Amino acid sequence: MSETVQESSPSAAEPQNDETAEKPEVSNTEALLVQEGDIAGDYLERLLDLLDYDGDIDLDVEAGRAVVSIDGGEDLEKLVGSRGQVLESLQELTRLAVQQETGVRSRLMLDVAGWRAGRRQELTELGRSTAEGVLESGKEARLRPMTPFERKIIHDAVAAVDGVHSESEGEEPNRKVVVFKS
Repeated sequence: MSETVQESSPSAAEPQNDETAEKPEVSNTEALLVQEGDIAGDYLERLLDLLDYDGDIDLDVEAGRAVVSIDGGEDLEKLVGSRGQVLESLQELTRLAVQQETGVRSRLMLDVAGWRAGRRQELTELGRSTAEGVLESGKEARLRPMTPFERKIIHDAVAAVDGVHSESEGEEPNRKVVVFKS
């Protein structure tokens, strides 16, 4: 599943324009993200085999990061855990496995059984409704502590509502979003 990316440098005799110079950098970056996904996929495949869980692993590149999804197995919910805590830990272990092989810190995103996708929708609605509530009442709102993934989604949803803004406060793992009227 792992691919080797080999860079080739143009010879001095070959003319280059600015567009040509940019393309290898973009493709090399994407190739490195694909390699991260492949390494993560291999790691997670071994884990699923050890646990004797069924699941299909899908690899993609979105928004400048490797995205790995595991779907299809009945036991996969156990890899999500309560409020995604097991998923967060599994994502961190997968990132460390990728870092060990590549030597570079990974920003890989892992989703299991569509949990993150569903959670994204819930949090977007929570952020929007909280922003609208603050707009109506004029009173700030503090949400419960959330992971960085969850806070980012809330901040994005609040930013889409005119007249309010949000900030994070506190220290991990008790960091939370506060929504204010502008």
